[in-house]
Amino acid sequence: MSLPQNRYKADLREIEFVLFEQFELGKLLGHEPYQDWGKEEVALTLSEVYRFATEVTGPLNAVGDREGCRIEGGQVLTPTGFKEAWKKTYESGFKSLIVPPEFGGQSAPRVLSAIATELTSGSNTAFDMYPGLTIGAADLIEAFGTPEQRERYCHKMFSGEWAGTMCLTEPQAGSDVGSATSFAKKNADGTYTISGTKIFISGGDQDLTENIIHMVLARTEGAPKGTKGLSLFIVPKRRVGTDGSSGELNDVKCLSVEHKMGIKGSSTALLQFGDDGQCLGELCGTAEQQGIKQMFKMMNYARIGVGLQGLGIASAAYLSALEYARERKQGPSATAWKDPDAPRVAIIEHANVRRMLLWMKAHVEGVRALIVKGAMHLDHALALAGKDDEAALYHQGQVELLTPLIKSYSSDTAFRVSELAIQVHGGVGYTMDYPVEQHARDAKIFSIYEGTNGIQALDLVARKLGQAGGMNTQRFLGDVSAFIEKNRNHAVLGPSIANLASAHEAVAGSVMQLLGWSQSGELARIPLVANRFLTMMSELTVGWLLLDAAVIALDKQQGLAKSDRDWAFYEGKRHAAVFFAQQVLPGVVGSAKMLAAGDTSPLDIPDAAFATV
Repeated sequence: MSLPQNRYKADLREIEFVLFEQFELGKLLGHEPYQDWGKEEVALTLSEVYRFATEVTGPLNAVGDREGCRIEGGQVLTPTGFKEAWKKTYESGFKSLIVPPEFGGQSAPRVLSAIATELTSGSNTAFDMYPGLTIGAADLIEAFGTPEQRERYCHKMFSGEWAGTMCLTEPQAGSDVGSATSFAKKNADGTYTISGTKIFISGGDQDLTENIIHMVLARTEGAPKGTKGLSLFIVPKRRVGTDGSSGELNDVKCLSVEHKMGIKGSSTALLQFGDDGQCLGELCGTAEQQGIKQMFKMMNYARIGVGLQGLGIASAAYLSALEYARERKQGPSATAWKDPDAPRVAIIEHANVRRMLLWMKAHVEGVRALIVKGAMHLDHALALAGKDDEAALYHQGQVELLTPLIKSYSSDTAFRVSELAIQVHGGVGYTMDYPVEQHARDAKIFSIYEGTNGIQALDLVARKLGQAGGMNTQRFLGDVSAFIEKNRNHAVLGPSIANLASAHEAVAGSVMQLLGWSQSGELARIPLVANRFLTMMSELTVGWLLLDAAVIALDKQQGLAKSDRDWAFYEGKRHAAVFFAQQVLPGVVGSAKMLAAGDTSPLDIPDAAFATV
């Protein structure tokens, strides 16, 4: 039996550029709260994470896809090698980078944890979901639980001894979380008897850990309808004794696991709570009807995590396509296409393949810059808290504004990059002999779970644009405008900066259009264009960050010989930015015109007119 093969790769030079040259992480390192971290520690950590991704999780990616998860006697069994990988993951320490120090954490910058997640998730998305959800669940208890709950659960969850999930979705509710009917009846001893059904629960059952701590949204007796009436409960798979040990089963039954298009190594479970009336849980914290507010902390964490999943797969798919294009020889050069004796050339020499590769490169690097910018805003907010609260508030506001973009644009981009990677491979890309078809299948779920991208778009236009009286949006647009004014006459990038200026004007005008519809009572128009606007704002942001990178790269390129590897690297930054500015940013202007037209055809068409069947 042959050993599993790793097919994952990442570009650490590109990551180094984004972290240290573009976003100047070095200025934060060595100062509170990151006083124990320097550039050398960051580089060493990323090198080790990449080694782990190629040696441990990467080889299991195809294994998990082909074996999937199965359920035997009510117990989910994960694919071959996952249990060993789980143990090695927590021995490595990579999942404790931003865990609070009191629970064994390392007080690392959030941006380092983000890039580490790109690498581990990119190498094996399905496996990386298990620890990712566990950290999110433990964060919830750490933030909102009582001191006793923090002591009882957080140590074992952050260390990987126990796992965690979040349980929101129900068969009748879907994205409408407020329709949840799971019920929690308070007992005399302060515990609650939990009953209800939850579906699509990632990591809902597995054989990696002895216990799983479910974070369950349920409604208590007399609670109001809708999301405001929901409370959050800590519900272990096995009851936890007073000494912190796992005991008897807690009437949480896994009835089935989904047979999915992708991420097959991640168990997606249907869970039944309290089928025998014996499921006990405890309120997270001390107050009922705070569940949705508490869960939003984990949901925002998860949404940024989905963005990182998208980046990880998009990068892996692009680099696989690039490798194949450099190796695969087919057809003569375009300059000799009529010569039957002309030698075959690598397909990277063909214009259409180069176009697809540059589209992928620009979008992958742009999404990475978007996510790193969001993470750096968070790191600055944490570093400035209590020292310069106004500046910290600015950075936190940008995190809030960018989160819908990070989740949605990254997830959409991942699927499109994967589709193009298949196209570059040609017929073999459609087979399981190459990794890109799995990338496409794995990536499709990203635009659906943790709040569909349609929900993210509504969150952006209905909530985030107006937060802080619209100040967050004004500051974002002001940051882009300041970059344009500074670089408008750039000797090389001037025409591309002009396109960015046009896109900026288009987005700013669309913000005013959305505000006008809101104030005039034409609210029905807004959901029709929310997705379009989110894409416009995302493309403006990515175009800005790519051009910012290009300005830096061209400056650093000066004085380098063309034979220097960094000269070619910086040249790549220039061309990615120009391509995006010339091929994508003009579409933002066109989208603004379509948005302003206010077409209501989808609302006007009668239901019966969609089809006669």
